Amino acid sequence: MNFEAQINEDLKVAMKAQDKQALRGIRAIKQAILLAKTDGSHEEITEEKAIKMIQKLVKQRKDSLSIYETQGREDLAQVEREELEILERYLPKAMSQEELEAAVKRIIDQVGATSMKDMGKVMGLASKEFAGSADGSAISAVVKKLLG
Repeated sequence: MNFEAQINEDLKVAMKAQDKQALRGIRAIKQAILLAKTDGSHEEITEEKAIKMIQKLVKQRKDSLSIYETQGREDLAQVEREELEILERYLPKAMSQEELEAAVKRIIDQVGATSMKDMGKVMGLASKEFAGSADGSAISAVVKKLLG
């Protein structure tokens, strides 16, 4: 079952169960799919593209969550947490800090990076390789730590 069919099936299940939290999260994904299909590029929604879309949605929710928490809006923060939980179900399992460090060390050895000047090379490869399983800011922090 492809990604879009899976989302449609999950949407039906959430509707039947009257799960309002799941409906909000899945509808956000469905909206992102619709926008991607009508953006004029005529590209098929691949697994990689779907993961990037969901990562973007997760990042938006995390940004909103931090704003709501700093402003003391617990009612809105709770909605964002619920949507985050639903969205993260569709992402690959996240790498632990130890796994990430080991993988970045392997890339640094592979590229032959020795200083912060080589950070771009390492980040380029790491971002492609860890798409969906590690956040860009987490990758960047590990690269800086290992090269710095």
